[in-house]
Amino acid sequence: MAGKDEKGKSKSKSALVCGYPISIFFIVVNEFCERFSYYGMRAVLVLYFKYFLRWDDDLATTIYHTFVALCYLTPILGAIVADSWLGKFKTIVYLSIVYALGQVVLAVSAIHDITDTDHDGTPDNMTFHVALSVVGLLLIALGTGGIKPCVAAFGGDQFEDHQEKQRSTFFSIFYLSINAGSLLSTVITPILRAQECGIHSQQKCYPLAFGVPAALMVVALIVFIVGSGMYNKTAPQGNIMVKVCNCIGFAIANRFRHRHSTYPKRAHWMDWAEEKYDKLLIAQVKMVVKVLFLYIPLPMFWALFDQQGSRWTLQATTMNGDFGVLVIQPDQMQTVNPILILVLVPIVDSVVYPLISKCKLNFTPLKRMTVGMFLAALAFVAAGLVQIQIDQSLPTFPSGTESQVKFLNMLDKPLDIKAGPQSFKLDAFTANNDYLTFENSFSLELGPGAIYPITPSDGSRSTVVILQDGPLPRPVVFDDITAKPEQGANAIRFFNGLGCTLNITVGNLDFKGVSASDMSKYLTLPHGNAEFLIKNNTGEECVYNEQLGFGSSYVLIIPPTFTFGPNCGQEIRQVIDIRPNSVHMAWQIPQYFLITAGEVVFSVTGLEFSYSQAPSNMKSVLQAGWLLTVAVGNIIVLIVAEAATLEDQWAEYILFASLLVVVCITFAIMAHFYTYTDPSKIEAQFRRMDPEDKWKNMDGKDSVERGKEEKYSDSSSDEEEDITQTKL
Repeated sequence: MAGKDEKGKSKSKSALVCGYPISIFFIVVNEFCERFSYYGMRAVLVLYFKYFLRWDDDLATTIYHTFVALCYLTPILGAIVADSWLGKFKTIVYLSIVYALGQVVLAVSAIHDITDTDHDGTPDNMTFHVALSVVGLLLIALGTGGIKPCVAAFGGDQFEDHQEKQRSTFFSIFYLSINAGSLLSTVITPILRAQECGIHSQQKCYPLAFGVPAALMVVALIVFIVGSGMYNKTAPQGNIMVKVCNCIGFAIANRFRHRHSTYPKRAHWMDWAEEKYDKLLIAQVKMVVKVLFLYIPLPMFWALFDQQGSRWTLQATTMNGDFGVLVIQPDQMQTVNPILILVLVPIVDSVVYPLISKCKLNFTPLKRMTVGMFLAALAFVAAGLVQIQIDQSLPTFPSGTESQVKFLNMLDKPLDIKAGPQSFKLDAFTANNDYLTFENSFSLELGPGAIYPITPSDGSRSTVVILQDGPLPRPVVFDDITAKPEQGANAIRFFNGLGCTLNITVGNLDFKGVSASDMSKYLTLPHGNAEFLIKNNTGEECVYNEQLGFGSSYVLIIPPTFTFGPNCGQEIRQVIDIRPNSVHMAWQIPQYFLITAGEVVFSVTGLEFSYSQAPSNMKSVLQAGWLLTVAVGNIIVLIVAEAATLEDQWAEYILFASLLVVVCITFAIMAHFYTYTDPSKIEAQFRRMDPEDKWKNMDGKDSVERGKEEKYSDSSSDEEEDITQTKL
């Protein structure tokens, strides 16, 4: 039966397995499933915005970072609710229900057949899908953020005070479950997204990519509830963040009330809280505020770091993902980050830092964080250089006042052509390599007596096929696509130069009957070998194979001289309208390496530094402040994405890199003037002081010079739990 001890814990008898409470295994499985659910959904989210909801890159980036920002704002709410009202267990259960419901709603919103009344694969009521998506994301942000500060701490509550070793091992296993869930989901959900599914038409399977994470979240909730009878449940005891905020608010208000010069000044603005709050609490708040002040420049790092899931993923959609033995989806490139973390963390801790120490270099935590910022800026310089190479390989599409035309000669002889002011010659059954750009209508001259006016639409691309019509050649205009095929697909169509109708299929896709001297419709085909089956009305067949890349567009010409037979495929001509992506995704690895190296020396060091400088009972305040910097960083991205008027993506990358360099210099200056303190010594001094003396100046003896940092130790198991939880 459950009882309560002096610390307010609701005790349940939990069996031990190898010295560990069996209840922690439910918590570890819960965390694995929850992290799989969150990172799996997030991995494909920006592509869902772009390709399913049909948002442009800027809007997709803005909504993505708004969602991430909310996920890092709601932990503050979750911590307050858990510590002040519901307790950790009920908070996790209630918000997990909200979380799972949000995942289910998001998965349902991705089912195109719900509103696809004409069965063309495109939803007819996009507002319905957008509304469901927004509701789902809001529920997910509330759920994942709300339980974030609770689960690890709840796991720590399962151990007794004498089980420090087991608690430490638990947090290691807990951290492993986080990495395993995020890594596996980032690999698996893009594969699920790349599948095709649907009732009436086959489309990219976003319902499956969101549905599997939703199922894992339901599993996480069920597993957590199953272990309910085995948990030690701590009763709510009040939230320190609320107390800190109240103390700061009272100090500011009291200072404002006594702003007249007749009132004596006090050593620190927080001293104006003395009338209401204990001087030890005021001293602790001073230490926290001192660290929070250093947090001011940090959001800029996260503004760059979290673009791995937005801008960098969109960049990968214009690249070649063929690695030979496997094909990498654009959203799978995000797995490079967790893989590099597993490699770099032990190398940095065991090799890099010891070598720097042996060189007698004073590589303090704040200097490490400065280096991490600089590495992140270099990562975006690398991304900008890659983007420049991508832009050079992309076609130039017509502006709103221009048109582009390509000419295809289907005569059995060379032809001299004059289009407007431009003259050129085309061999039989060939087309010019590049589109010609026109700003107005033009006259097309194909020889004596064969002059035709051509009036293409503004902003259009066209192919003018020149056919033999009696004694004179005649042009026929066909519309071409005006954008690169989406999601790395290839847009393929046939021109039938034979005098009979042809039936052309590839796999289970059908070009339908292609009439004589006519162009087929476009079909979008994935990367790899495409096998086309060409049939005529008499039953003769021809098999033609074409190796397709990523993001290309072709016209395959069946000339009038085409004959069925074993070598029929050699007679088919290929005209490239849009070249396949030529910049390989491997070129993104350097930028991922730099951003991950920056994360290792910035994030891990920053947390360790912050907690060495904070009072033992205020770790959660700094955790909230750290998460807040992540949220603000994502808000910076959405502001820049909407406000910046840069036409070139590489320029935006360089802009972010430049902003981070400026912030990096500012942070370095702030770090130079920072004086390291030992919170345990300050707290000990205040506990020894008489209450009347505790408000006096803390400077001097409490300062520890930068080069003489000590390794702080604390025997409190609660403090150890807080530190480990925050590192997670």
